[in-house]
Formats: sequence, structure tokens, C-alpha cells
Amino acid sequence: MKVSVIILNWNGQVLMEKFLPSVIANTPPEIAEIVVADNGSTDNSIAMLREKFPSVRLIVLDKNYGFAEGYNKAIAQTDSIYTVLLNSDVEVTPDWLDAPLTILDTDKSVAAVQPKIRAQKNKKYFEYAGAAGGFIDIYGYPYCRGRIMSVVEEDHGQYDTQADILWATGACLFIRTDIYKKEGGLDANFFAHQEEIDLCWRLRSRGYRIVCVPQSVVYHVGGATLNTESPHKTFLNFRNNLLMLYKNLPEKNIRHVFRVRFWLDFIAASKFFLTGHPKNASAVFRARREFKKLKKEYSEIRNENIKKSTENQIPEIHRKSLLVSFYIKGLHVFSEF
Repeated sequence: MKVSVIILNWNGQVLMEKFLPSVIANTPPEIAEIVVADNGSTDNSIAMLREKFPSVRLIVLDKNYGFAEGYNKAIAQTDSIYTVLLNSDVEVTPDWLDAPLTILDTDKSVAAVQPKIRAQKNKKYFEYAGAAGGFIDIYGYPYCRGRIMSVVEEDHGQYDTQADILWATGACLFIRTDIYKKEGGLDANFFAHQEEIDLCWRLRSRGYRIVCVPQSVVYHVGGATLNTESPHKTFLNFRNNLLMLYKNLPEKNIRHVFRVRFWLDFIAASKFFLTGHPKNASAVFRARREFKKLKKEYSEIRNENIKKSTENQIPEIHRKSLLVSFYIKGLHVFSEF
């Protein structure tokens, strides 16, 4: 099989009943298999899939391994040339596979691709966590073509050019299966959040290209599986971001970045507290404590990443502060950067 479209599910029966039909209708069975990897669901997901979607291949995992390790275990059971990591809350469109597969077929330097991601609830706008391709600033803050901080742009075709990016969203990530396995896949310790940025940064550092192909369009609900105000989500985002920086930053930058991040995280926690979210404020400090505990375990991983890096300076990493650009300079859309 050329492509395995893998949907990781955890108690997502309602989402799959709504969105899986679009995947089946727009995914040619002669080139692609649709796989649902169930992450230890306790709802009626498995019975529903077997009854309503018998053509879908089902991989049943014994517990909830999280986004990262759940995909690792599912991909280990596939041998297609390409894998698509697809969220259960994504609506795909006709020919959504065509443009991404064309670039992967014709350009061997490209390891991973994402389509243009629009919001499923308001289809004129980009979707927050992906939009038209991801970047980060020097301090690890992610942003996208079409989304800077909380500002999400309406899609007027302003980012309809193919572009090299730093990271492709895990909501709909096309990747060469052999490269995914060779380069270590997603970091299982992340559990969820920013694991795809870490993977793509690792690939980009090793000379692979990551590309957004906006000729393919999908619609993503976003935030469907974890509340945006969740302190646990705050914890994972801050901890994983620090781990990602430690794993991937060049030696020349690491001390400066972590000195600045100490104060930026303190400011973020203070803002949470002052705006009535004390549990989120506590989650930031808890994330920093957990990062310090894990740091020793990651020293060898960091050394390996630095050793295998072939890029001295990655152009898709903004060399200045996103926060300064956004809050002080008033730059609120990607085209202004």
C-alpha cells in the first residue's frame, strides 16, 4: 500500500461518526488504507467502528499511550511508503491526498508535508494549530502562516504558495514512513502537545525539508479532545516546549534562551494568576520542575541531535522574539514579519 492514513482515537466515537465519512469518501482505496488506532477507549468507539465502518482497519492498543506513543505503536504496525497522521476531528476534501503525495513522489529532499488547515467551525478562517505551516521564534514560541499568537487570519489566498516551514501540524501530517521510523518518531515522553514540532525540528536539523502544500485543504475542529483552559494542557505545553528547546537548540544559543525563558515563563504564570487562572499558573511552575527532573535523561538525546545536525542556522526559526514583535511592535499577521 502506498499510504496509510492513521487516525488515533481516544473516546472519540462522536467525532469519528461525524468526520470519518469524509475521509472514506475522499481517500481512494487503491492507493491508501484508512487505519484507526484506538488508544484504550472506554466509550463505544470500537464497536461503532466495526459496525458502521467495516472497511477501516482497526488497531486496538491496550491503554491510552497519548498522542506521541500511540502513533509510534500504530506506525510500527504499518509498512506503507507514506503515513498520514490525521486527527479524528478533521474533515478532508476531494483530492486532499493529491498535492502532498505529488511533492513527496517528486522531491526526495522533502520528508514531511502538511496541507492548508482551515477552521471547521468557521471555514473562511485558518485553524489555530496549523494554518498554512508552522515556525518558531528563537525562544521556542510557535506561530503559523495565518496565525500569530491569538490572532487568526481569514484566508484570502494570501498564503497559497508552497513554502518551506519548520513544522507541520500533527492534525494532518504527511511523512515518509521509513524516515519516521529511522529518525525516532514522536517523543513518547511528551504524551501530547508539541511533539510534532519536536519531530519536525529534528528532521529539519538533519537536512530534511518540511513543506506546506496549500493546494490541499482540510478543516480541523481543534481543541476537541482537551479543553483550552485545562491546567494539564498548560503543563504539557510548557514542559514539552522546554524539553524541545533543550533537545534541539545549538550549543551557542542554549544558555541565552533558557535565561530569557525563565523570565518569560514567570511572566506567563503571573498573567494566569492575575486573570483568575491560579491552577494554570501553578501548572507553569510544575512544568519547569518536571523539566529539570527530566533534563538529565535527555542529555544523551541532546548530544545525539547535535551530532546529527547538518544545519548551522535554520531559516524557518525566527531570530527575534515573537512576543516583542506582537505586543510591542504590533505585528499581528505573518506577512508583516
